[in-house]
Amino acid sequence: MADQAFVTLATNDNYARGAMVLGKSLHNHNTSKKLVALISPQVTEPCQSVLNSIYDEVRLVDVMDSGDEANLALLKRPDLGVTFTKLHCWTLTHYSKCVFMDADTLVLSNIDELFDREELSAAPDPGWPDCFNSGVFVFCPSMETYGKLLHYGTQHGSFDGGDQGVLNSFFSDWATADISKHLPFIYNLSSIAIYTYFPAFKQYGGNAKVVHFLGKTKPWSYTFDPKVKKITGNVHEATTHPDFLLQWWMLYSSEVVPMLHEHYGDQSFHSGCVEFQYSDTVTFENVQEETSPSEAEAVPPVLSSEERKQQWEQGQADYMGMDSFDKIQKRLDSFLK
Repeated sequence: MADQAFVTLATNDNYARGAMVLGKSLHNHNTSKKLVALISPQVTEPCQSVLNSIYDEVRLVDVMDSGDEANLALLKRPDLGVTFTKLHCWTLTHYSKCVFMDADTLVLSNIDELFDREELSAAPDPGWPDCFNSGVFVFCPSMETYGKLLHYGTQHGSFDGGDQGVLNSFFSDWATADISKHLPFIYNLSSIAIYTYFPAFKQYGGNAKVVHFLGKTKPWSYTFDPKVKKITGNVHEATTHPDFLLQWWMLYSSEVVPMLHEHYGDQSFHSGCVEFQYSDTVTFENVQEETSPSEAEAVPPVLSSEERKQQWEQGQADYMGMDSFDKIQKRLDSFLK
C-alpha cells in the first residue's frame, strides 16, 4: 500500500551507511512498501544523495537529546541520547502505518507481513524480555501520539536515557495486554542474544528475518577486503555471528560503496573497504566458494582467564575467536561425552 512505509533514522554518516544497507536489503527482498529515512543535519550531502537514491523519502529532522546523563552513564553509552530523535517518526502522518527499523539492522527476507500487526508491536529485548526492543516496531503515525510522547519524555524522562526506555514506559502494557503485539524474535534477532542461548539459535536461527547489530561496535567499525572476503578490526569486540557480519559487508561493498564513490566524486572518503576496481566488483555468490567463513576471522589479542570473564560479563566475548560457535560446540560435545 502507498500509505505504508518502512522508516529508519540516521544521525550521522556512519548510521547513514547503515541505513543504505538496510534500504538495499529491503529492496533486494522485494518489499512493496515505501522507504523513509529520517536524517539529522550532521549527515553530509554525498550521503544524503545516496539515501535519496535508495529511499522514497528522505526527511531532515532536528536532533532531540534526552539529556539524561546519569542513566546513559549506567549504560556506558552517552551516544544513545540522540536516539530520542526517533520520536519524529510519529510525525509521518501521510502514512497510515509504518515499521520503524534501526539503521543497524539487516533484512534477510521479505517482512511486509509486519504491516498486518497493530501499534505498538515489537520483539522482546534479550536483556529484559518484559521490555520490547525498540530497534524494530510497528506504529501508526499520529501528531497526538507524538505530542504525548514528547510530554511524557519531558515529565518522566527515560529509565535508560534513550528512546527504548521512554517508549517502554509510555506503552507500558506491552508485556501483558496483548500477545499479538509480541513480534517473534526472528524479526529482531539481537546479535548479542545469539551467544546467550546458543542452542536456541542453532535450532531457530535459520528462520531469522531481521538481524540487529546491537552494541557499540557496529558493522561499519571494521575494515573489509571484498576480494578475499576478510573482515579485520577489533573483531574480539564483535557482538554478532560472523556470517551476519559478512552478509552486511558483502551488500555494502557490492551495492553501496559504488554509489558512495559516484556521489563523493573527487572528494576523499574512507569507505571501510580495501579499494578495488569496480569493474571487478565481487558479489556474495562468486566469492562464496573461494573462501570459507573462517577466513573472515581476525586473530584477537591473547587475554587472561580473568580478562575473558570480564569480556563475557560485559557482552564483549571473543565471538570470532576463542569463543566462536565452533569452539563452544566442541567444548559442549566434549563435556556431554
